[in-house]
Amino acid sequence: MPSPDTTRRSFLKSSSAAIAAGLFVGPITAQDKPKSPNERLRVGAIGLRYQGSVIAHKAQMYGDITAVCDVDYHVRKQAKAAFGSTPRDFENYQDLIKRPDIDVVLIGTPDHWHSKMIIDACRAGKDVYCEKPLTLTIDEGKLVRDVVKETGRVVQVGSWQRSDHRFRQGVEMVHQGRIGDLKSVEVVLGKNLVGGPFPKVPVPTNLNWDLWQGQTPDTPYIQERCHYTFRWWYAYSGGQMTDWGAHHLDIAQWAINSYPVEISATAKYPETPDGYDVAIDFEANYRYANGVTMKVLDTGRNGILFTGTTGRIFVNRGSITGKPVEDLTSNPLRREDFGAYDFDNLDRPARMGKLDAIINHMGNFFDCVQARKTPVSSVESQHRSVSTCHLGNIAMKVGHPVLWDPKSETFPGDDAANKLLSREQRKGFEVG
Repeated sequence: MPSPDTTRRSFLKSSSAAIAAGLFVGPITAQDKPKSPNERLRVGAIGLRYQGSVIAHKAQMYGDITAVCDVDYHVRKQAKAAFGSTPRDFENYQDLIKRPDIDVVLIGTPDHWHSKMIIDACRAGKDVYCEKPLTLTIDEGKLVRDVVKETGRVVQVGSWQRSDHRFRQGVEMVHQGRIGDLKSVEVVLGKNLVGGPFPKVPVPTNLNWDLWQGQTPDTPYIQERCHYTFRWWYAYSGGQMTDWGAHHLDIAQWAINSYPVEISATAKYPETPDGYDVAIDFEANYRYANGVTMKVLDTGRNGILFTGTTGRIFVNRGSITGKPVEDLTSNPLRREDFGAYDFDNLDRPARMGKLDAIINHMGNFFDCVQARKTPVSSVESQHRSVSTCHLGNIAMKVGHPVLWDPKSETFPGDDAANKLLSREQRKGFEVG
């Protein structure tokens, strides 16, 4: 895993290269500069395996990790030892968020815990950085949005591609008409993992399996349900549609500048008992209110292809290509042309807004905590983006095209689809 300093240097290097190439006009904000000691916030980290550990180490540039929490004893103790501030450690996140000496909470748990932990942390007076995807269901997103609004807390979702210069450049170019009028978008996410049947085994003594399951149905322990591979079970996640989709569909929708109104999809599902149950093969097609269409595939070159009336742009984590990109050397983007990006008013066109290049997604969060501003990966934007991911999965499940009302956030007259807006939650772990 790269160190925070290595990550910082890579961000600086890539952003500097973009400026040198003439791709950006305007100043770069020093959002990755560590805070002075009297400004440093006290941070509690929940879920310390894999990405949870990554974001906790990044947060150390801005705050002190004073508490860690994980339902796996081994992970918890390793995390405690990893931070020089000798943080307190907890098995239950409720014991962490109620502490008055915690200012900020990081959430790096599996997806099915995100919404409840955000809601509980906000109501406990904490600002929150949560890994993507924001929610397990669309109805959870409505609750999270309402609670964030009522509490006034700052919440950043870890859809860090919004802070990457390639993806931001691609969205800016679409908004400025560098490919003419946007007509279609193609997104490739990659295949879902196939596997099983897996054996039921005794729960490891170091793991609180009941607490790990949270709102989901209580099932016998299977090792592959837990830790990283949870994402291939619909009980806990949504497969590639919400894993990579929470990144790529977010960028695509940012550029499309509208909301989907019609979705059709196809999928094949495995029939192996006690095995991964996400779609083996899938495709989803969206029509947006402004007429743009989007196709989401599981096969092809991972990334996003924007097609307009006069050109095309392809962007992924390694590149941004196309003749309109080459033309930027003689005709760079002009930030003064940007409008205001408004997620809350569905009747008014929304554009990216006058935004300087963000060097560090975590730095943007801590800057917004101090300034009490909305971060680049806001709850409203991420609720809408991950809802689009959920819409694709719902269309696959019901097996027929669905109509979506983005204002009421329902499927008019479609009981089968509306039933999938939420899920039954295990008693004692309800979200809300």
